[in-house]
Amino acid sequence: MNNSRPYTTIAALIFLAMALVHAYRLATHFQVVMGSHTIPQWVSWVGLVVPAILAWGLWREARR
Repeated sequence: MNNSRPYTTIAALIFLAMALVHAYRLATHFQVVMGSHTIPQWVSWVGLVVPAILAWGLWREARR
């Protein structure tokens, strides 16, 4: 029996894409400005680690 979970895999790929965007921001040092506020770089460290962990966990869940 095939235990494939396509929606879990899609969610894992979305979280991976989010982590990669934050990694790109950290590598290129571009600024994100919302209104009159500049978002600090440390936010991207959180945005890299949290989605990467979620993507890894969802990927493992999808493969069970």
